[in-house]
Amino acid sequence: MNVPLVSAMAYSGGDWVIYLLLACSILAVAVIVERGIVVYRENKALGRLAAALDSGSADLKAIDKAAQVGDGAALRVARAAFSAGRARGEIDEVLNEAANRERPGLEKRLLILGTLGNNAPFIGLLGTVLGVIKAFHDLAITSAGPEVVMSGLSQALVATATGLFVAIPCVIAFNFFQKKTRDLLSETDTLCRSALRRPA
Repeated sequence: MNVPLVSAMAYSGGDWVIYLLLACSILAVAVIVERGIVVYRENKALGRLAAALDSGSADLKAIDKAAQVGDGAALRVARAAFSAGRARGEIDEVLNEAANRERPGLEKRLLILGTLGNNAPFIGLLGTVLGVIKAFHDLAITSAGPEVVMSGLSQALVATATGLFVAIPCVIAFNFFQKKTRDLLSETDTLCRSALRRPA
């Protein structure tokens, strides 16, 4: 273990941690915006599927016509279901398989939000601990009073606050997009089963 390297890192303070958290926040915003666009497009595709299945001609032609405007997970699941036929057991299996195929795409990059939401507070806490170490180290090597420690502590706590500012939106966005994915697949499943139960 390289003790001088560890000591140098410990006495460096927590400024670099704040910059790391700011970079994480930029990444989180990019993922949230990208996932928001995907959810918007998928909801549009779900709306087109609902309109196609309610039009009275619930078949592959109606689904393909709706997909011409823009494809989506709901339309791909419905296409797989209607291609399989109307046997109850076969429909169940096909719908489940199709939904499982679409789920990774709908949950893409959510791992980033989940990881940042869980770990950003700890990264901020690391910055605070390093800042406290530096504050006491500065007090030990100078003849200044406790003002040095108080100033260092106030700066160190900024890292914890920054970590929380990054983590809270990430957790909210992660839960929101996960719920949207569940709702989309559930509603697609309901629409397909309802349409397939109608007389051919």
